[in-house]
Amino acid sequence: MRHASLRQLRVFEAVARLRSVTRAAAELHLTQPTVSIQLRQLADTVGLPLIEQVGKKLYLTQAGEALQRSCRNVFDELARFDMQIADFKGAKAGRLRLSVITTAQYFIPRLLGRFFEQYPGIEVALEVTNRGQVLRRLADNADDLYVLGQPPEQMDVQAESFLDNPLVVVAPHEHPLAGQRAVSLQRMAQEHFLIRESGSGTRLAVENHFRTAGLPLRVRMELGSNEAIKLAVAGGLGLAVLSAHTLALERNSDELTVLDVQGFPIRRQWYVLRPADKQLSVVASTFLDFLREHGRAMAQSHLPRLAAFMPQAATP
Repeated sequence: MRHASLRQLRVFEAVARLRSVTRAAAELHLTQPTVSIQLRQLADTVGLPLIEQVGKKLYLTQAGEALQRSCRNVFDELARFDMQIADFKGAKAGRLRLSVITTAQYFIPRLLGRFFEQYPGIEVALEVTNRGQVLRRLADNADDLYVLGQPPEQMDVQAESFLDNPLVVVAPHEHPLAGQRAVSLQRMAQEHFLIRESGSGTRLAVENHFRTAGLPLRVRMELGSNEAIKLAVAGGLGLAVLSAHTLALERNSDELTVLDVQGFPIRRQWYVLRPADKQLSVVASTFLDFLREHGRAMAQSHLPRLAAFMPQAATP
């Protein structure tokens, strides 16, 4: 690796991350032949193949996987240095890599909007995906910070709560239980529910809530997104338990209503995570401080539709 250039490493990192020469060339503003030449020269320098192509898919060899980890460390350190220099000059600048689960998309843009107002020199690469994929990215140290509703138990991470995440029972507006007070959980066990995919933090919380009460959770349908669940509830296919944040933009909806159920809302938190031994960049530390200062205050303005209802419900 004595003669590998920084340019070759950047080209390889982009191809390894995107698994595509075409997409890497577009990201780097290079031609595809140029990218292919840089990859070939780097493989010659290493003395081992770095990438294999099977059909139309690219795969990393063992040497390629090792080099990808090294590239990530090198570029992380270079980016951290650039941020430190900007900080020395009295400016906050750099790139924040943030990975969040899909439910967080209902409030993260609001937080980022306020963050950009305060720190216009910072750019954000935002990955919105399901819990399983966020955990994979966390294991690979692919981002600076991660937002989840439930920290993983089997991973060595630092987790810090920054925002309330109440889970409420949602029904069609014309449901017979709409408007009733203190509906029992036993009555809820008679209803059919629409739930997220296996591994979802909301699903785990709901299953545990019913299990603790010794009651069955009758699942009618499994759906892959909160929006699909809300549409299915509005269509009369069943009830659902959702984060109250998913309803914040539907205050005037005449299709959905929140039921007053004993033991609800289930009071949970949103957490920001990072690997336990990860050294945060200046930009990541700045965003973490921002969450600590503004996260909980934002809940009061983000959930006005439920503000009057939720304090009256008791959690067992």
